[in-house]
Amino acid sequence: MKMSFYVLSGVLLLFTGIVLFIVGVLLMMNMFMLLMDWEIFTINSSSVVMTIIIDWMSMLFMSCVLIISSMVVIYSNSYMKYDMNKVRFLYLVLLFILSMMFMILSPNLISILLGWDGLGLVSYGLVIYFNNSKSFNAGMLTILTNRVGDVAILLGIGFMFNYGSWHYTYYMDIWDMSMYSMVILVILASFTKSAQIPFSSWLPAAMAAPTPVSALVHSSTLVTAGVYLLIRYSNVFLYYDCSLMSLLGMLTMFMAGLSANFEYDLKSIIALSTLSQLGLMVSVLFLGYPLLAFFHLLTHAFFSALLFLCAGLIIHLMSDSQDIRDMGGISGFIPYTCACFCISNISLCGVPFMSGFYSKDMILEVMSFVHVNFFVYLIFYISVGLTSAYTIRMMYYMLYGCCNMYMCQNYYEDKFMVYPMIFLSVLSVLMGSLLYWLMFLCPVLLVMSFFMSVLSLIFVLMGGFMGYMLNNNTYVSGMYIIHGLSWFMGEMWFMPRLSTYSIYSFSGDLSFYYSTLIDMGWGEYVISSLLYKYSILISKFMMHYQFNNVKYYMMGFIIMMFMFLI
Repeated sequence: MKMSFYVLSGVLLLFTGIVLFIVGVLLMMNMFMLLMDWEIFTINSSSVVMTIIIDWMSMLFMSCVLIISSMVVIYSNSYMKYDMNKVRFLYLVLLFILSMMFMILSPNLISILLGWDGLGLVSYGLVIYFNNSKSFNAGMLTILTNRVGDVAILLGIGFMFNYGSWHYTYYMDIWDMSMYSMVILVILASFTKSAQIPFSSWLPAAMAAPTPVSALVHSSTLVTAGVYLLIRYSNVFLYYDCSLMSLLGMLTMFMAGLSANFEYDLKSIIALSTLSQLGLMVSVLFLGYPLLAFFHLLTHAFFSALLFLCAGLIIHLMSDSQDIRDMGGISGFIPYTCACFCISNISLCGVPFMSGFYSKDMILEVMSFVHVNFFVYLIFYISVGLTSAYTIRMMYYMLYGCCNMYMCQNYYEDKFMVYPMIFLSVLSVLMGSLLYWLMFLCPVLLVMSFFMSVLSLIFVLMGGFMGYMLNNNTYVSGMYIIHGLSWFMGEMWFMPRLSTYSIYSFSGDLSFYYSTLIDMGWGEYVISSLLYKYSILISKFMMHYQFNNVKYYMMGFIIMMFMFLI
């Protein structure tokens, strides 16, 4: 199979994505929705039905996924050029996209589970793709964390037996105890998939996958699946108090932004930026604005994917080193990549008239009209400033800092890498305004003072200045003087340790104790091998009887005669 299969798959995905975007816009303009049912089988009045929902939300999100996937697949044509298993990699990526399609188009929990489990399983295969110990550990942490969400979906399927159907869209207005339990399970599943606190540690660990996979997984597919499911369930949340969930989303946003300022791994910084934006989406969603969360979900997908694609080429240039302290002055070697990298970064910061500005600024302005306390308000704005801080820090180390390159390969910008990055750069600039005019047909009028209007821009500039000042300071001055605090912040509030060491340190010893006591002890002798040992004993007796049957007959005859005589 030739490598052109990558390009062919990418072109087909791009064409399908553009067609679905046009269909989504038409459905939005006409306020039209289509449900298609396929009944697979029925048992005792419970029907297992494969349902497809076609509305503007599913079409726009699917077009976004397919357009980004097409660019990632074309980019992988050069990135995976010398890999021995490049065809297997393409099959895994296409299977990953197919699982996401199942998840997007399903209003039915059974078919959602098909895509949900498919995402978890294929992501495990992609994370362990490089077959080393780091990849295996990261893949195990990823799949075990996501299995918690899978179990929650399975329990939700059991709860939906109370209603007679697994179509959750039909029961959005029911307000009883079973629906409350259903909401808790859906939130648990979504928090595990979207890596919210306390399940945040798997997202930076999944960076062990190849960079094109990271661009796909952490922009528009795996981590956004949980947010998308919450948006679909958002009508139910109106009945319940979701302040705790909103707080967890805010803490995730704040923690990820703080940790990224102390991180030196390039892919981990971008992963933490994705985690920060996911926290923003979740917190806004639970405050009662699912449409704003969906808007930010779409705009974030393009510049986040672009960040990862640019980082992949830069890591190639650095002889596979991901440490930003080894970089600097690379704009002369890969100018197009550096230009795209700057565009995606300023869009991430929310600089005016970029893609990220329209969603972020609107979220912060709407926040001013929500009845929340000052703590929530402050966390939102500080998190926006932290985004600018780690973005400027990353750009300073990579582009404008001292030339710290310990080794630079003779690597050039391939057209299969540059064209997808330029295309995503255009979308990172234009998609914010385009989606804004499409999704909000009626103009949103927010009357605010001048200071409140420019407050988000002030925090963006302050965060950028803070990031620049931190780069100019030495390690023993400024914030770095408190070594314990920087260690605490850089370790994501010790969440990876809590997710791994604290679990297997106790449970591992306990499982080993029970294994030696039960599996290798009395349980092995009495339960597992009892039938085997009994059959061996009976077979030995039968063999002995067959070989000595004349003796037994004579002995039996003598004993019977003796009994008769007595």
